Amino acid sequence: MNPRGNEEQNRTGHKVFCVKFQREMPGLDEVPFDNPAGQRIYENVSLAAWKLWIEQMKMIMNEYRLNLGTTEAQEFILKQMEDYFFGEGAAFPPGYQPPQAKG
Repeated sequence: MNPRGNEEQNRTGHKVFCVKFQREMPGLDEVPFDNPAGQRIYENVSLAAWKLWIEQMKMIMNEYRLNLGTTEAQEFILKQMEDYFFGEGAAFPPGYQPPQAKG
């Protein structure tokens, strides 16, 4: 994912000003959750940032051995997601390049 060039595209053409990358980018094709947090993600998070969050979430789930079948684990992940996208220092530093996918 080159921040200026060949970034991933969505199917719908939905664009957002991404809170992580601090620029307009392709957004998610649909709201990820049927709640206000899901709508906020849809309106403010790019597809590229969402994919980075998914990798972060996997790491958190494994590190804390979370069972997402429990309300406590779901609330914990939602708090982590809120902090990741909208917490203090949530945006990447200027010039940030995401790590290349392992192939």
